[in-house]
Amino acid sequence: MDLKKLNIAGSSLLLTLLPAVALAHGISEGDKQGLIDGGYLRYTWLGATHMVTGYDHLLFIFGVVFFLTGFRDIVKYITIFTVGHSLTLIFATVFGISANYFLVDAVIALSVCYKGFDNLDGFRKYLKMPSPNLLWVIFGFGLIHGFGLSTRLQQLPLGESGLITRILSFNVGVELGQVIALTIMLALIAGWRRTKSFNQFSAVSNAGLIAAGVFLFLMQMHGFGHTTDPDSFGFSTDNHFHEHQKLEEAIIEQQRDSHPSID
Repeated sequence: MDLKKLNIAGSSLLLTLLPAVALAHGISEGDKQGLIDGGYLRYTWLGATHMVTGYDHLLFIFGVVFFLTGFRDIVKYITIFTVGHSLTLIFATVFGISANYFLVDAVIALSVCYKGFDNLDGFRKYLKMPSPNLLWVIFGFGLIHGFGLSTRLQQLPLGESGLITRILSFNVGVELGQVIALTIMLALIAGWRRTKSFNQFSAVSNAGLIAAGVFLFLMQMHGFGHTTDPDSFGFSTDNHFHEHQKLEEAIIEQQRDSHPSID
């Protein structure tokens, strides 16, 4: 397969995935209601599915492990990434530190571009400088990815009761989802690495990471530029009021269903 055909196929795949990517971080009203009804296990499930369908997170992890062959290196880099995103996920959510999620996800998209560029040895080839320390870079991007996860978690009607446990449950789910995704990636890469095509297409694969990162960045900036309602950002005081109001109304409705005499 020549590069032209491969690029066309890659572009077609991106266009096909556009609707799914656009919804990858969204949290539906059904999920919100499920969280109200289901409790901590539901938060764990949502955290796992959120990571598994979080294409920007998965692309970054794919870039991180692409050339890693030693078990110790894989554990080291994935652990530092996990520590980074767990820190900001937990503390940003607990203390209500928020930002416009389009901009946060735009930075996450740039992290995908960075990893593809680094895998292509771009710093040495084009910038005539050594690559930055990978361990610290991955930790830094882990902090940003965790902030992105926190922006989505803060959209949920968390309530005041059991807040820490809910956040931890969501984080446990994120880690489980990451382990599942990482296991699949490593199995695919390990099998692919044994074929002759690995070296031939590794450059194309990492150039594809850059292209995907640019695509996701433009998509997020498009969303940022076309969002005029402050409540749609998810973090205004008014929006939090509405979410807590929905939570209270749902609880009252449940009580009425269980005890009709309340009316």
